[in-house]
Amino acid sequence: MVLYFCCGQKRWLKDRPRKGGCQSPVLGAIIDKLEISMVPALVLLPVLLRVAALHYLLGITILTALPGLVLWYYYATHRKKRRTLFFLTLALFSLFYMYYLFITEIFPRGGVSQPQVFTVTFGVIVTIVSLIHTKRGPGFVTTSLHEARSHSQENNKDSTHLNGCIQSASSSGTAAELQTTTEALTAKWSRCPVCKIMRPPRAGHCRTCGSCVLRLDHHCIWINSCVGQANHRGFLFTLAVFVSTSLYGISLVLCSLCPRQYLMTALLYCPGVYSQTSLALCFTCAWYSSIVTGGLFYLLVVQVLNISFNVTEREAQLALRNKTGQRRLWGLVVDTGEYSRGFCQNWVEFLTMADASVSSRSSLTDLV
Repeated sequence: MVLYFCCGQKRWLKDRPRKGGCQSPVLGAIIDKLEISMVPALVLLPVLLRVAALHYLLGITILTALPGLVLWYYYATHRKKRRTLFFLTLALFSLFYMYYLFITEIFPRGGVSQPQVFTVTFGVIVTIVSLIHTKRGPGFVTTSLHEARSHSQENNKDSTHLNGCIQSASSSGTAAELQTTTEALTAKWSRCPVCKIMRPPRAGHCRTCGSCVLRLDHHCIWINSCVGQANHRGFLFTLAVFVSTSLYGISLVLCSLCPRQYLMTALLYCPGVYSQTSLALCFTCAWYSSIVTGGLFYLLVVQVLNISFNVTEREAQLALRNKTGQRRLWGLVVDTGEYSRGFCQNWVEFLTMADASVSSRSSLTDLV
């Protein structure tokens, strides 16, 4: 083990590949992906939560300062990295740590039934599976996409010409309208000044990923990936499942710790919870989970509103910068009015938009 660490340390310092006999490729891949700077954060998080459980004043102080401490540590150790697993690792570690305390501290108390534990466990598993599916990719713009589009446009022109010779004048008029619509959509394609490729409407360049993404919404630091056409539905589903599972788990913890209190007031006032260390720790973790869930719930609301108005987060920011959009619903959403077709139609378009991989395969099929 010492030999493996020394070999990895030499590579980090000199930025040279290892010799063939230094270590196995599997261990080398693990070390390449491992961020050593994450270890202090993962160790300090449970320590700070246990210190916060000693007294309610310590809990208020630590939980209030914890978001600032996390951001300070992130900028101090990861600000030079374009892509990082910092927030994803911290989120997954927090999720598993909260679930561990739920199983080892709350369930043995007897206030939680087995079906309720199964529901929480099922929610955690679905969240992880959905996160893995979302991480598969947002749908990147490739050069073959524009080539396939140009080839498809040529085929449409040829078919329109043939139909015009055979069909009646009314049919020719309809084909001409379809051709005009196709040309209008093609005219909106733009050239990315960084990637030097043609990209379709609503695609954008992500500086963090260094690539153009189809229907780019934003780059999410929590999943270390862009949210685009291929994974936007998965991202929304992951948020919804996580928030629902977290709210349900917090309610079970509060009902177990404060059975005589109303659920809405138990988080603010739970007498006797600091009499035992384990109870105080679970109560503190319920507060920590509430802070994280509150932030993700706000993100979920913004996403739902954006989809309802058929606007992406990138388009909303550009509209505010260019002063071409209007803030609505107390500033939670920016209405650009460019792609909106009504509430129902916007959601139908979002739920039925083609996956990038499907679009790629269909385009390649058209080329054959």
